[in-house]
Amino acid sequence: MKSLLKYKGIHPGIVLERELEKRSLKKRPFALSIGESAQAINNITKGKRKIPVPLALKIEKQLELEEGSIVILQSYYDIKLEKEKIKDTPKLSILRKSLFWDTDINRIDWNRQHKAVIRRIFERGNDEEKNETIRFYGKIKVEAALQTKTTLPMKLHKKS
Repeated sequence: MKSLLKYKGIHPGIVLERELEKRSLKKRPFALSIGESAQAINNITKGKRKIPVPLALKIEKQLELEEGSIVILQSYYDIKLEKEKIKDTPKLSILRKSLFWDTDINRIDWNRQHKAVIRRIFERGNDEEKNETIRFYGKIKVEAALQTKTTLPMKLHKKS
């Protein structure tokens, strides 16, 4: 069960894909062997579909995995998605979308990419946007981000 923790938050379909590759199993024959459509397995391995409990049990049995392991991975992934929905973000009504012309503002990971976001706002933003940035991140984090210089280009999530 400890080995599952390294996959915590990853879509279980990605883990399934790796497991099938490791065993040199093709998706279509595997799907047929558990009475499932190839399209369903393909959508799962691409992270486009959840793995319901009955299907997870079939997969676990066929691959001789510990019972419940796929279900637990799905639960971890579902928790991650819920946390992303409720995570704290700056007040987007204050930040102009034009500040992030090269990215989808709704897909920015505000915590992981804080340095790039802070620098961008302080280079191009107005006073209201700068004040919102200080409110959201705190003065210490903003000052630290502005003091560290990097030679790497600022990269936010690219538009999809």
